[in-house]
Amino acid sequence: MKPNIEIPDRLYKYRAFSDLTVQALVSDELFFADPSTFNDPLDAKPCLTADLPASHLKDLLGQLVNQRREGEMAAAAKALKYKGPKTISHIFKQSTSAANRAISDVLYHASNPDFDDPNALSTLLATEIESELLKRYEAGIFCLAERSDCPLMWSHYGGQHTGICLGYSVPVDVSGGIRKVEYDKNRLVKASDVAAMLAGDNAAKQRVDGAVLLRKAPDWKYENEWRLIGERGLARNPLELEEVIFGLRCSAEVKFSLATAMAKRSRKVMFYEMRESRPSFELKKRELDFDEMNVYFPRRSRDVEDAFGPASDHEALDNFE
Repeated sequence: MKPNIEIPDRLYKYRAFSDLTVQALVSDELFFADPSTFNDPLDAKPCLTADLPASHLKDLLGQLVNQRREGEMAAAAKALKYKGPKTISHIFKQSTSAANRAISDVLYHASNPDFDDPNALSTLLATEIESELLKRYEAGIFCLAERSDCPLMWSHYGGQHTGICLGYSVPVDVSGGIRKVEYDKNRLVKASDVAAMLAGDNAAKQRVDGAVLLRKAPDWKYENEWRLIGERGLARNPLELEEVIFGLRCSAEVKFSLATAMAKRSRKVMFYEMRESRPSFELKKRELDFDEMNVYFPRRSRDVEDAFGPASDHEALDNFE
């Protein structure tokens, strides 16, 4: 997918502090999440507009089911190292049978006299097409934001300001896979666009991709979100890590530990910490003072006793005085 507008110089990922955060940071990895796990249950769940006759919707559902089953069976045959004309014939028969069953099930339920809907067939076909459409999208999503100083983002995704925010630049060779989220009151996708996409229409594919992967309710607009699309799960980072920003409540020990862990990285990363911007509610970013941290860390508790003697000696001296 090509970028829909110019990509900012920096995009940011807010993270609560955890062992997974450390792993992703020091290993330079990203986790591409399954959209069904997002905190918004309506995210990546478009509603189909049945702008085609029922006969065309039936064909569209059959095509979607056929392609899905064919792909699943072909993958299974490859894993089992089955090949040859009999395997191809079997895949064709099974996928066609699955498509016919799906259509028959819809026709059966639409004929139920208790179904109080004059357009029952189109309604049920649209519902099944929605379900099949989502099954086609097995992409993972890595979410990013335009700002590193958004208090709401720190509260919601940055461990209530105890976590970190990672700043990335987007290399040219990656720019085609990153898109800006669109905020809209509806999550509609046209059946005619789905049909055109299956027929090879790239413009229609872009519209369907956007409806499925890139559309959110206006209430989420404060996130100013961008999305990198990839295979689900943990993967090497195709972006370039530029900044690590510590939250307002992030402990000094965490700052020291992560900064030290990244010190020998082949490409330098800048470290910052968030501070209050008095008397406003805004946050401001300040470069981390390594010299100040190195005065206090790493710390050894018994250094005090080595310098002044055991605690019992101190107490005896105090009692004498």
